[in-house]
Amino acid sequence: MSSISIIGTGNMARTIGARAIAGGNTVEVMGRDQSKAADLAKALGGGATTGEWGAVPAWDIVIVALLFDGVVPAVARYGDALAGKLIVDISNPFNSTFDGLAHHEETSIAQEVAKVAPAGATVVKAFNTVFRDVLENGRPDVFIAGDSAQAKADVGVFVKSLGLRPLDVGDLKMAHWLEGAGLLTVGLASHGVGHWDFALGTTEFLD
Repeated sequence: MSSISIIGTGNMARTIGARAIAGGNTVEVMGRDQSKAADLAKALGGGATTGEWGAVPAWDIVIVALLFDGVVPAVARYGDALAGKLIVDISNPFNSTFDGLAHHEETSIAQEVAKVAPAGATVVKAFNTVFRDVLENGRPDVFIAGDSAQAKADVGVFVKSLGLRPLDVGDLKMAHWLEGAGLLTVGLASHGVGHWDFALGTTEFLD
């Protein structure tokens, strides 16, 4: 089992937190609004606790569950409080019409987080290709990108505790393409699939 701190109090924070508690993990919630963080921790149950926004997270795995434009500022705000932590970015930087990425160069929110993260922190991209309802009720694959093999392994242990399958897609630069895959899921939901109850995954074909 793992111990995680979640920065954020929105839908994804609630969904990951609930699934984490159900999987026997320890959860801390940190939010700008302390009352919302306390309410979420209470709703999660299972001994979930509340941390102070900007303070050192209690646990080594820190999931930043914020809208994409708030992720880098939040990590910069926490600063040295995240030294030595494993930071997990789950965001999708969609543009306002949901038909492109908000950034046009070959970067990602996770890569931008790595630029402002303190010494000793590692960054992993995960969970961004899974819709919230599917994460809540299904058993999707979770794609992971990062430069540290150990960090990806640690996130993989957490993912497995949720009853899900982690799949390593490579170094942190692959986070750009995971964000593109997140955009692909929106296109499929709006067109080819026609609903939101699906997730990207892999199927092995063996002789």
